[in-house]
Amino acid sequence: MNKVQEIALNQIKRPLPRQNDPQKVQALMESIAEIGQLEPIDVLEVDGQYYGFSGCHRYEACQRLGKQTILARVRKAPKSVLKMHLA
Repeated sequence: MNKVQEIALNQIKRPLPRQNDPQKVQALMESIAEIGQLEPIDVLEVDGQYYGFSGCHRYEACQRLGKQTILARVRKAPKSVLKMHLA
């Protein structure tokens, strides 16, 4: 079962670099500053480490707003699942 929780931004590893759309990040920053983060990002938890593969724009928006945490839907997974994401 996936649970939604606040996770420290600096605890989430982002192994796949993505190029974000600056306008989308800016729009999300304004929205998050005004009404908060509505949609959690999806995070894999493997051996107590958090890995993020989606929600790149929300992640960057929260980072640029100076937030310490981000709302994330956490799914515990074995290393084999992590390897599939990195393939």
